[in-house]
Amino acid sequence: MDLSFSESDIAFRDEVRSYLADNLPTAMTEAVRKGGELTKEMMEDWHAILQRKGWLATIWPKEYGGPGWTPVQRHIFEEECCRAYAPRIVPFGLNMLGPVLIEFGTQAQKDYYLPRILSGEDWWCQGYSEPGAGSDLASLKTRAVRDGDHWVINGQKTWTTLGQHADKIFCLCRTDAEAKQQQGISFILVDMNTPGIEVRPIRLIEGGHEVNEVFFTDVRVPVENLVGEENKGWTIAKFLLTHERTGIAGVGFSMQSLEEVKALARKMRRGGKRLIDDPLFAARIAQAEVDLEAMKITNLRMLFKAQQQGAPGPETSILKIKGTVIHQELKDLARRALGPVAAPFPGYLAEGNIMFGPDGTEHNAARYFNNRKTSIFGGSNEIQRNILSKAALEL
Repeated sequence: MDLSFSESDIAFRDEVRSYLADNLPTAMTEAVRKGGELTKEMMEDWHAILQRKGWLATIWPKEYGGPGWTPVQRHIFEEECCRAYAPRIVPFGLNMLGPVLIEFGTQAQKDYYLPRILSGEDWWCQGYSEPGAGSDLASLKTRAVRDGDHWVINGQKTWTTLGQHADKIFCLCRTDAEAKQQQGISFILVDMNTPGIEVRPIRLIEGGHEVNEVFFTDVRVPVENLVGEENKGWTIAKFLLTHERTGIAGVGFSMQSLEEVKALARKMRRGGKRLIDDPLFAARIAQAEVDLEAMKITNLRMLFKAQQQGAPGPETSILKIKGTVIHQELKDLARRALGPVAAPFPGYLAEGNIMFGPDGTEHNAARYFNNRKTSIFGGSNEIQRNILSKAALEL
C-alpha cells in the first residue's frame, strides 16, 4: 500500500491552498486563531464561500450536490483548511444527516432536505444524548407515540451542540417500549419551531455556550418525517456515528495544535532558557508528534480502505480514541507552556490580574477545558474500546 500522495493529489492540494488563500476572509482566520466561539453569521458565510466552489458537502456524491471526492481528497481538504485556520464546517446537516438521507431516506426526503442543507436554509442539530443516556445511548427514554398522521414526542435531549442556532433537529426516539433497547428506536426529523419544544442553554466550564438542553412536550411531527423503518433507527444511529467519530479524530486540528505548541515552546522561557530546550518538555512534544504521525498513517490506511469499500468501518473507533487523546495532550502542553498567562477563565486578563502572553494565546485555557469533552462525546473512549474488542478483535 502506497501511502504517499499521487501527482493528482498534490495538484488537488495546491488547488485547495490557492482557493483558501484567495477566498478565506482574514476576520475568520483571526477568529479561529483566537479560539473563541464563532458567530452563526460567520459560520454561514464560510459555508456559502465553500458552496460557491461546490466544496461544502465534502462527503456527498456528485449526484446530490457534493464534489464526489475520494476519501484522500477529503483528508487533504480538511488538512489544508486546518493549516489555513479556516472555520470548521458545521457537521450536523452536512456530514451526519446528509449521508443518512442519501443512504436511508425516501426520494421525497432527499429531494426536499438535501438542497436546503446545501443552501443553508435549514440549520440542523443532533438529538441523541439524554441525561441518562450518553455513551449508553440505547437506553434513551424520549418517546414517540403514533397518533394518526403524527408522532407525538415527549422527552429530553442534552448536550445539543449549536442547538440555539438550529431550526431542525434529527432525533432518536423510542417507538416501541416493549422491544429490546436497540430494537425499539426510530430516527425522526423534527422542526424546532414546532409547539412544545424548549431550548435551554448549558454554560460550559470555560464560559462558552455551544451546548443546550432540548425539551419535548407533546410535540406533533408528521409521520413522513420518519427516516428508514420504524424501530430500525439503531442501524441509522450506528451509520451516523461512524462518520462522526472519524471527524472527531481531527488529524488536521492536531497538526495545527502541534505547530502552535512548538512555537510557544520556542518563545516561552523557564529558568532563563527556552522551553523547547528543556529535556522533559521537549520529550513530551516529541512523544505527541510521534503519536500524531502514527495516527496520520493509520488515518490514511483507513481512508484507503474506505475508498475501496465505500464506507468507514468500526476501526474509526481507533481514530476517535487516539485523535482525542493526542489533541488533549497538545492543548495541555500549550497550557503548561504559557503557565499563568494561559488565562484561567474569560475576563481574567481583562481585569488586569496577570500579563498577556504571546499574541493569540488569551483563550488558551478555555480551549484546553473545552477540549476535555472530546474523549466523551460521540461515544466515550471507554465505549470505543469495547466496540473494538467486539467488532475488530471478536472478544
